[in-house]
Amino acid sequence: MTKINFTLQHASLIVADTEISLRFYCDVIGLQQTDRPDLGFPGAWLQLGGQQIHLLELENPDPITGRPAHGGRDRHIALSVEELDPIRAILDKTGTVYTLSISGRKALFCRDPDGNALEILQLP
Repeated sequence: MTKINFTLQHASLIVADTEISLRFYCDVIGLQQTDRPDLGFPGAWLQLGGQQIHLLELENPDPITGRPAHGGRDRHIALSVEELDPIRAILDKTGTVYTLSISGRKALFCRDPDGNALEILQLP
């Protein structure tokens, strides 16, 4: 069998309001918006190194409430940073709730305005 090497190109998240989500992803955690073609519905693309996060403004089939308090117990995407303390300071300043990883790693979990869970971890 031929081995095929895959890399993650992008992850898509459903959001209720693109502008609210952009304030979180760009203004709070510091991602950069990139060009997106007209796909016939609102959304945005965010650059993340060589990968992207695509925000899709659609009716959200998932509830925001009733999700696990710790995002590590829910489906999530993981983003790495060189230093975790600056992101913790930003989340504290903006009142964004987060929990620390129980694994002992320097990592935290938070949610965007639509309840999508993010893991942010410090590279060793």
